[in-house]
Amino acid sequence: MQQGTEPFAIRVRDLVVGFGRHVVIDHLALDVRRGEILGLVGASGGGKSVLMRTIIGLIPKQSGEIEVLGSPVDHDRSTKAAAGRWGILFQQGALFSSLTARQNIQFPLRENLKLSDTLMDEIATAKLEMVGLNPEDGDKFPSELSGGMTKRVALARALALDPAIVFLDEPTSGLDPIAAGEFDVLIKTLQKTLGLAVFMVTHDLASLNTVCDRVSALADGKIVAIGSMRELLKSEHPWVRAYFHGKRSQMLQPKAN
Repeated sequence: MQQGTEPFAIRVRDLVVGFGRHVVIDHLALDVRRGEILGLVGASGGGKSVLMRTIIGLIPKQSGEIEVLGSPVDHDRSTKAAAGRWGILFQQGALFSSLTARQNIQFPLRENLKLSDTLMDEIATAKLEMVGLNPEDGDKFPSELSGGMTKRVALARALALDPAIVFLDEPTSGLDPIAAGEFDVLIKTLQKTLGLAVFMVTHDLASLNTVCDRVSALADGKIVAIGSMRELLKSEHPWVRAYFHGKRSQMLQPKAN
């Protein structure tokens, strides 16, 4: 199959990741389709962020196969080549505190492209506006930004290189319900407008219900359930049932017609 017609943005097969004798990811398989938002849930410390960081090359795999946009990611050179095709929003934003918002957005441009300062300023301004911020916000340092603004600047940085895939690690963590809801809407709007594939690690039940096209559940080092929210609510796996049918998940139950 030619790369351009590959239906999957990410394919993971028989992936094993561990630290010493402790296996975190145990022969895991997962597909992320082009143009979808896939949510990943799992217990705290259960390997969600480990899986994401392994896919993007920050943690080495012990065995298995990872493909991004039809190309294998197996070693440093291929990981670096693929990295230009994805953007990452780390938990809490992970902005450089000594750089302004504009300079944070420009960082991947400086690292990967040779552009004039004028063009980089224009791109940074466009990305700020894309995530709902004003050009003037680009002059602020991270310490001067609210939690919601920090996440938006981090998202703008993730979009700086016009990636085909965006990885989001707990994107609404630390936000109040209103700001979290607004960020969910922003993610969904950008995904539809730009045709992105979005891989979102989250424990936010509202985000899973309103933003994700499919949800995957990670337990015991494997994907134990994947599908629409309605399909996961029908899962018989013990952890999935405990997660989606607990007291805090009542908002997810389908409403009677």
